[in-house]
Amino acid sequence: MKKLLSYIIPAFPVIVVLGSMIFSHSCANTTTPPSGGPKDTIPPVITKLDPLPGTVNVPRHKTKLFLEFNEYVTVKDPKSLFLSPPLEKSPKFKLKGKGVLVSFESDLDSNKTYTLDVTNAIGDNNEGNMFPGYTLVFSTGDRIDSMMVTGIVQDCNTLQPLKGATVMLYKDHADSAIFLKRPDAAVKTDDWGYFCLRNIQDTVYRMYAIIDENNNNLYEAESEKVAFIDSLVQPVNVVNDTLPELQKYDMKDTVNCLARKNEYELSIFREKPSKQLIVNKERVGERTAYITFMAPYAQIDSIWIKGVPSDKLITQFNIMQDSLEIWVNDPKEQPDTFYLNVKYMKTDTLGMLNSFTEELRLAKPKKGLAAKTSRKDIKKEDTTAVFTLEAKPETVEQYGFVFEFKYPLVEDAFDSLTFRYLNPKQQEFKEKYTVTQDSLNLRKYVVRPNVDLLPGYEYFLKVPHRKFKDINGFYNDSTEVKVTLPNDDKLSSISLVLSNVSNKYIVDLLNEKRDKVLRSYIVDKDSTLPFPYLKAGKYSIRITEDVNRNGIVDTGNLLEKKQPEKVLFYKLEDGSFLIDIPEMTELEQNIDVAEMFK
Repeated sequence: MKKLLSYIIPAFPVIVVLGSMIFSHSCANTTTPPSGGPKDTIPPVITKLDPLPGTVNVPRHKTKLFLEFNEYVTVKDPKSLFLSPPLEKSPKFKLKGKGVLVSFESDLDSNKTYTLDVTNAIGDNNEGNMFPGYTLVFSTGDRIDSMMVTGIVQDCNTLQPLKGATVMLYKDHADSAIFLKRPDAAVKTDDWGYFCLRNIQDTVYRMYAIIDENNNNLYEAESEKVAFIDSLVQPVNVVNDTLPELQKYDMKDTVNCLARKNEYELSIFREKPSKQLIVNKERVGERTAYITFMAPYAQIDSIWIKGVPSDKLITQFNIMQDSLEIWVNDPKEQPDTFYLNVKYMKTDTLGMLNSFTEELRLAKPKKGLAAKTSRKDIKKEDTTAVFTLEAKPETVEQYGFVFEFKYPLVEDAFDSLTFRYLNPKQQEFKEKYTVTQDSLNLRKYVVRPNVDLLPGYEYFLKVPHRKFKDINGFYNDSTEVKVTLPNDDKLSSISLVLSNVSNKYIVDLLNEKRDKVLRSYIVDKDSTLPFPYLKAGKYSIRITEDVNRNGIVDTGNLLEKKQPEKVLFYKLEDGSFLIDIPEMTELEQNIDVAEMFK
């Protein structure tokens, strides 16, 4: 065994890994760093382990593990001292000389292989150089389990790797195990979302991953995200410390980190709550209120306000049907309190949906009670039908001129709008237009001219005075918006030619960081999608398979064994997910959607 240790220790990479500075213990035996000379940039190196790697029949009671280094160290992140299988409470530690003594508050199980991972946990005492990591393997029985599985954990929407996710294996295949029991093996993912569950038993498991917010190694559906593998998992690879998958790499070493093989991909999602009830309510104005539900797709049988005629009530759900806006279509002063009654399907104490009528008291907001003592106290919205009219140069061709009123309209006159344009010679023309009410927002309208927009032209949409009346009895002010298409010669464009489209898909153009959608389309047939007016840079194409054809990306459900709707990023021939678009370039990209999603 000593020979094995002498082989392993020199192989530790001397690298610097940035770790989170969560908690720090002081050590009585510290040394004062010498003044002058070069700064210490070398991380600590292990010089002694007790027990030695691979030790069997380790005592279960009052078990202690000791890691000694070549210099004084401190524990930078106690949460990164991770024992697998995990106990109810996290490992405890104290500093002893140049080492770290790890202990446990409860006994270990009998005849079980354990791993203690110390990656991103320990740094030297003076400069904070992080120890790259190590996994100490030992057993309370007479043998060491030798199997392993690898994989990555990623966000279901961005497909970005998730650091610090807990990957868990269960020999208990019951759906309730992840809620009630700690796993039979677990490990944390690294910066690349990569994991290797090593020295596990050769048997069949259920595999999950969670973002363990309270570090209890149990899944709590109301507050945590989860991922799962559809089928049972049985390891096929045997541990060998020379394998790249078992090495502790510098996370900046892209080549080696990406070269590691992964057997499984887990996509983390947040489940929709299954328990249905009203969780929030507020009256936000004289005639406006809202209620929100815990779970989506609330089933409302009827809704009414005492003293308000039913034909005076306007309601609107959001797209997920978990938030309902309510307006009273009556300009007269409303009572200080609305008594709102909602008859809906509510989850009872047995977890079943049953019809229930709930009365909600909605008090008028205090700011609404403040008297207007002078003309300067009166705001525009106190006397005017407030709206916004927006047209962005880069997207006006696709999205049109967007009209949105603060309150629902009771009178409209969209035929009174004026759409005109000036050509480059400053000659003026008028043109007809179409108006469409948004299917999800009754206060929103889209105006589109019946003419193709051209570079170098100036386009104007004018809204005349007192043509629109809202539920407050107020009329609009006049306004005019002007828009011209971008004319920067350095701008570029890309067209996506989609073929073999046999389902409904959501196609998004994202920026390089994948944190902003620049333009979006929904398609259900072969199409050519233009993405004009792009600055030089790198972009990603995200395509989501909209299985239930509702126009949104649906999440998964663990108990129903339903994965989130499949999201893929278009990959170039060189393996990159980023399309590099130079200046003044028109690109065309062919995508076989069926091949991509096969």
